[in-house]
Amino acid sequence: MLRRLPRQTDPNVLVGFDTNDDAGVYLISETLALVQTVDFFTPIVDDPELYGKIAAANSLSDVYSMGGTPISALSIVGFPENGEAELMEQIIRGGLAKMSEAGCSVIGGHSIRNEDILFGYAVTGVIDPRRIWRNVGARAGDTLLLTKAIGTGVISTALKHGRVSEAALAGSAASMVTLNRDAAEALHEIESSSAGGGTNRVIHAVTDVTGFGLLGHAREMAVGDANDLAEPVSLEIAYQQIEYLAGAAKAARNGFLPGGLKNNREFVGECVGFAEHVPPEYRHLLFDPQTSGGLLVAIASESTDAALTALARRGVKARAIGRAVAKRAPLISVH
Repeated sequence: MLRRLPRQTDPNVLVGFDTNDDAGVYLISETLALVQTVDFFTPIVDDPELYGKIAAANSLSDVYSMGGTPISALSIVGFPENGEAELMEQIIRGGLAKMSEAGCSVIGGHSIRNEDILFGYAVTGVIDPRRIWRNVGARAGDTLLLTKAIGTGVISTALKHGRVSEAALAGSAASMVTLNRDAAEALHEIESSSAGGGTNRVIHAVTDVTGFGLLGHAREMAVGDANDLAEPVSLEIAYQQIEYLAGAAKAARNGFLPGGLKNNREFVGECVGFAEHVPPEYRHLLFDPQTSGGLLVAIASESTDAALTALARRGVKARAIGRAVAKRAPLISVH
């Protein structure tokens, strides 16, 4: 639908809504641009303060995935008319704590009466316009890195049915409240240490893995974009190289599949080929919608080891999960 809308004509719009990027970018000067994004959702955990923290980390993620630094945010709140004010305070308090950790100032917001609780932020960041990471640009031969485990969607669904262990829930929550800041800083380090710029950059594409699941966001990386700024490639993913949250495979095996997972499979499934030996529960998990997921990175293969070392130095347990190859069918192969 967005592709049918009028194109942006302002030359300062470097990244707009006509592509599938994680955030918009608006040019201010030769060395400064704004990164802008917005995200909010209904509660996925029972603890209101934890929900606020997760919503904040999730909202910040798009700025990090573009290569930017978040500086300010506006809160978005939907709350029932007869809801307890203390509950809303706890949600906002949790969000504020995570924003403070990120060094991002909350400078206002807007609230409405709503039957369901909604919470999130519109976040503004700054970026060097010459150093924007986009979700397209992967080149044949690139290594695919993933900086977080996956499985938050199935674990949240199992929680709704009261069928998740405390350990699994704690692991999922810890992942969701972890900022992608350290991962982004490690990638900046690798980029700064590599020779040259422009076409010589070693980081070719970055996106955060959220609602479309790993395969949905991988598809966006593979197909290029409407402006032909990137050549389409195909991706090969080794499912056993991916880290899965504790309890995620069990939840998927027991059928706790969120509606978003099924939607993702319907949308992306035709361009994905699975090897026969890939178990059904792991096929499910690759479509699982993530909340505050990790970064998916296409990086020049010769920089893979240096990137993994830089990430590990900051406590980021990234893994090499596959590679980009010349375009062929299927678009994404999982083996």
